[in-house]
Amino acid sequence: MQVEIKVPQLPESVTEGTLGDWHKQVGDMVAVDENIVDLETDKVVLEIVASKAGAIESIAFASGDTVKSGDVLGVINTEAAAASAAGDAGPVAEPVAEDSASARVSPAVRKMLNENDLNVDDVQGTGKKGAILKADVEQHLQHQSAPAASVAAPAPAPAPPAAAIPTAGRNDRRVPMSRLRAKIAERLKQAQNTAAMLTTFNEVNLKPLMDTRAAYRDAFEKAHGVKLGMMSFFTAASVEALKRFPAVNASVDGSDIVYHDYFDIGIAVSSERGLVVPILRDADQMSYAEIEQSIRDMGMRARDGKLGIEELTGGTFSITNGGIFGSMLSTPILNPPQSAILGMHSIQQRAVVIDGEIVARPMMYLALSYDHRIVDGKDAVQFLVTIKNVLEDPARLLLGV
Repeated sequence: MQVEIKVPQLPESVTEGTLGDWHKQVGDMVAVDENIVDLETDKVVLEIVASKAGAIESIAFASGDTVKSGDVLGVINTEAAAASAAGDAGPVAEPVAEDSASARVSPAVRKMLNENDLNVDDVQGTGKKGAILKADVEQHLQHQSAPAASVAAPAPAPAPPAAAIPTAGRNDRRVPMSRLRAKIAERLKQAQNTAAMLTTFNEVNLKPLMDTRAAYRDAFEKAHGVKLGMMSFFTAASVEALKRFPAVNASVDGSDIVYHDYFDIGIAVSSERGLVVPILRDADQMSYAEIEQSIRDMGMRARDGKLGIEELTGGTFSITNGGIFGSMLSTPILNPPQSAILGMHSIQQRAVVIDGEIVARPMMYLALSYDHRIVDGKDAVQFLVTIKNVLEDPARLLLGV
């Protein structure tokens, strides 16, 4: 029996994806749920796995091709698995209609070859196991269009030394943007073009918060099995401020303002593929331990590329921490369609005046970028002051003041 390898149904917010590496080739055996090929969307990398055991009979797309939901990427022959289980030691037969060259060519690449009267054997493939990519065909056409030097033509006179073009150490590498990087660029430019962005700043004395952490760190970890970090305090303080200033938790939809009565907080996480923002759903209903555990789990899965699309979709407010990289001050950019984002920065011992005396305290600059179309400056300033007050006196959250 033949089983199709299909692109899974993608969410409405994701219309297409780019094929990554094929982990199996024509003739290779696959087991149930074994990863066959990676699919890179503008949010995450998905693994397309085998629904049945068998042998890869054909592959219709190459790495780098753009595909959509429901596209048939290839075919698995399940009879090969049955023969193998029965002790058939004979080799899996290659499809007669597919030669080794055509198996390396996707429909899109074959169209380019036909349009330019090229044969698959004329182009050197640089994809996995020699797969021919669109870039390979384009490079071949560029070399083909370059004028060939005549055998009878005299050798050109050597250029003066001053005109020599240095090559060592001055090479350029042209690498196409990943789908995630391209989506990040698109959304950031969208924020610049559509929102009336403004940033307000404040600073917070973190000594009370750090004293609280030091006093309860060991007991917290023993009770909940997770370390007590800074993000749970900042998340809880943000939720409290959002409750008091609903416009900061709202978004613009055409000529309407959509007020959200829930608090889905996006936590920016850096990964090898770029910046991703997994969402803490209903953060107002989470304990400090649940927040810390969720952030730890999301950070690990972001680095491993294991986040699901649904975990990166939505969000009513975002928090980004440039301080972990040493940033002293920045103006974070909005994550559309959200109307605000909180920027945390590095903690520095600075001289401050408390009760008329100059003392050293662990200080952090806070930045709130917001969409001035729906958030007034007064509300933005008071929102940030609320976060500052809560962080400087953590007991406020318990008392609701």
